[in-house]
Amino acid sequence: MAIPVPNTNPELLPLMLSGLTASISLDKYGEIKAGETVLITAAAGGAGQLAVQWAKNAGCHVIGTCSSEEKVQFLKSIGCDRAINYKTEVFKDVLKSEYPKGVDVVFESVGGEMFDTCINSLAVKGRLIIIGYISGYESEKGFKPSRLSTLPQKLLPKSASVRGFFVMNFATDYKEYMTKLVQLLVGGKIKSFVDVGETSKFGKFKKLEGVSDAVDYLYSGHSKGKVIVEIDDSFNSKL
Repeated sequence: MAIPVPNTNPELLPLMLSGLTASISLDKYGEIKAGETVLITAAAGGAGQLAVQWAKNAGCHVIGTCSSEEKVQFLKSIGCDRAINYKTEVFKDVLKSEYPKGVDVVFESVGGEMFDTCINSLAVKGRLIIIGYISGYESEKGFKPSRLSTLPQKLLPKSASVRGFFVMNFATDYKEYMTKLVQLLVGGKIKSFVDVGETSKFGKFKKLEGVSDAVDYLYSGHSKGKVIVEIDDSFNSKL
């Protein structure tokens, strides 16, 4: 599949996978509306950064979780109303004290304890979208089992819902949403950030040999935006 873009700027790369995931899921499954409270976990990541901005452009109040003060400032710079550094603040306590009525929509990509807290923090008629569970990717099973065996009892009294979202199942929406994302980017309504590892211990990620370092860097929790690997000018495809 080829997707036409206006130029070869690397900042367009996150739009194709992360941007489509954020925009389509928040619209189709989150059904976000102006005035609602939207929680984005791993908000400084590739998909998170665009989910924050998509929700802000829809007129929502946006909460984002992250793991450092540097990322808190990053999230504020892209419009996040409340950035929560879960390393220095107790996530569930912040939600309980500052959002006692709960959150309307959750864009969830972490899994484990974070997922459990998000379930417990849903508002009446709240919607939680699962787009990943990165906290378990490096574990033996590839995921961390949720402790919420009482999920039906958690959802029923609130008429809340949980839905899984995998962007590959929404190919018919790509053209519409990619057009919207590119227009927002070109128009300055959203920003797209890529991280090529210049500040990592590995240095800039180049060629296929840099892929494994890029993955390790992603799991380290220090990246901001979409982690990408540059294939240098000498690369000559034989396809």
